[in-house]
Amino acid sequence: MGEWFSQSVMEFRGRALPEAGLPAGYAAIIERYDLQVPSPPIMVAVAERHHPRPTEDWHLVTPRHAPAPDLGGQLTFAFRYEGIDLQVLAKLFATVEAGEIEAIIRATPTGGFARRLWFLYEWLTGQALDIADPGKIKFIPVLDSEQQFALDVGEPSSRHKVVNNLPGTPQFCPLVRRTAALDAYAELNLPGRAAKAMGKVRPDIMARAAAFLLLNDSKSSFAIEGERPTGPRAARWGQAIAQAGNRPLSVNEFNRLQHIVIGDSRFVRLGLRHEGGFVGTHDRETNMPVPDHISARHEDLPDLMAGIVAFSARALEGRLNPVVAAATLAFGFVYVHPYVDGNGRLHRWLIHHALAQAKYSPAGLVFPVSAAIFRNLDAYRQVLESYSAPLQPFVEWRKTEGGNVEVLNATIDYYRYFDATAHAEFLYACVQKTIDEDLPEEVWYLQAFDRFNLAMQDLIDMPMPQVELLQKFLAQNDGILSKRAREKEFVVLSDDEIRRVEAIYAETFLRSE
Repeated sequence: MGEWFSQSVMEFRGRALPEAGLPAGYAAIIERYDLQVPSPPIMVAVAERHHPRPTEDWHLVTPRHAPAPDLGGQLTFAFRYEGIDLQVLAKLFATVEAGEIEAIIRATPTGGFARRLWFLYEWLTGQALDIADPGKIKFIPVLDSEQQFALDVGEPSSRHKVVNNLPGTPQFCPLVRRTAALDAYAELNLPGRAAKAMGKVRPDIMARAAAFLLLNDSKSSFAIEGERPTGPRAARWGQAIAQAGNRPLSVNEFNRLQHIVIGDSRFVRLGLRHEGGFVGTHDRETNMPVPDHISARHEDLPDLMAGIVAFSARALEGRLNPVVAAATLAFGFVYVHPYVDGNGRLHRWLIHHALAQAKYSPAGLVFPVSAAIFRNLDAYRQVLESYSAPLQPFVEWRKTEGGNVEVLNATIDYYRYFDATAHAEFLYACVQKTIDEDLPEEVWYLQAFDRFNLAMQDLIDMPMPQVELLQKFLAQNDGILSKRAREKEFVVLSDDEIRRVEAIYAETFLRSE
């Protein structure tokens, strides 16, 4: 066990400070108790100067805000400036004696900090502390909703005189910090914008656009995994996406969906893993695993999956921000990686499930988030690695005879309590793109095609499949019918008819500002 920082530093656990400072709050607690946790995305330090400059991953405060160099002072500071970090607190409570926490609470038993600390200790450990009833006092929320996204409707705990507005349970409860970017996205009222746009389009065109976007999302979800499914397989998964939100989550429901994703189960074991798991490759010569991400231990899967199911129900009932709920559920699921195969597509299905359950998506429309992700795979991988990469050094493992991994240390809390802020910002950006780009683009195309088809029927009596093929050829060649198409598929058209067809295409598919 170390000491509290007594001198300013320029680096903490491999992360450079923007200027000399004294790490405080969770950073100081991690160092003092040698807690084996990934560093929080944003840490706090006390700068030497009175006008420090913060960065994306360091928040600097002035010397007059320095906390007392003891656990109570550092925890008070952390709660004030950093919010609640369940992963750090879970490791801390497993390290210190209960009596040390009791002493901190007894120092100010009716204070808001003490009551929140008391509740969180008992919530995380399941162990009751020897603390007297604080008496008649105003209830306060566990999470400060100005710092972190919380339930709108929580449950009062009369023992601690707090309202439990945590979005999950001790089994699974990642948290999301409130950022300027997330607040800006929330103010956009994206569902309202989508509904307004849909109201301006003929219902038949909207139905066709929705059907295309649904199938495109299904195909894109497979494409992200490097697969090209057959038409029937993509359609089956599209149907599963369309039904997202209609049934409550359960492990059986996940198993049913995995069967739809995999299809042929002869070479893939269906159901929850009974062995270790990782995402990565193998060394060609030694067959040694080279993990990019190590999945949760298979022994922990029942507990983690129960937590994911409970989080989904609790977030819906307590009215957690739907995009925050979707991001937390989906990325939490994919980090757990409960199946041998199909995890990526189920992870993206969970996005649709959470949005549909909260009625965030307009009726009859599925936001094609997989298509938006597929167009921005680099950013998607960066978000996935924003937590999986810092986690790697804290997972101890060895190679199994079959070339898999066996995790040797307790890792369950790493998958329960991570910071999902970056994941929520990424998902919001994807949803906005589907509303501002994908939906208008598909509606525009269908309207233009209907105009093209109508004009073509006035010119030539042509079956719809031929009209579609003709339009595709023209689109591929900047509105000019290629020599190959003239000599093969459309050899029956005269030169004059071809000129008129090209003119119709230019008029109907010409984009206006």
